[in-house]
Amino acid sequence: MNRRAVAIASVVSSALVLSGCDHLRVQDPSSLLLPALHRSEIVGIIAGIGTTFAALPDLLAMLRTRSSAGMNPRMAAITGVFQVLWVYYGLLILSRPVIAWNAIGVVINLTSVAVHRRMSK
Repeated sequence: MNRRAVAIASVVSSALVLSGCDHLRVQDPSSLLLPALHRSEIVGIIAGIGTTFAALPDLLAMLRTRSSAGMNPRMAAITGVFQVLWVYYGLLILSRPVIAWNAIGVVINLTSVAVHRRMSK
C-alpha cells in the first residue's frame, strides 16, 4: 500500500468516525471540567501517559536527526486512526483520561506521519 493510499484511508476512516458524532452531546459538561478526580481517572491518567507518549521518541529523533530512517509511517498512521476511535469512545463514556490522552496521541502520531512524509521527499 503506497503512502497516498494510507493517507486517504486515514482521512476517510477519521471522517467516518467523526461524522457519527453529530448526535452525540455531553449530558453534564461541568463533569468534564471538575477538578476532583476519581481513583479510576487517576489510573487512567497514569496509563495514558505511557501509551500516549510512546511514539514521542520516534518523532523527536526524526526532528533532531532530520532523518526518517527507521520510522514506519504506516504504524503511526494506523495507531492515529484507532486513537480517533478511542476519543469517540471516551466521549461516549464521558472519560476525561480517555479523551485527553488519545487526542494528544492522535496529534503525535499524525505529526510523525507528516514529518516522515516531509523528510522522505
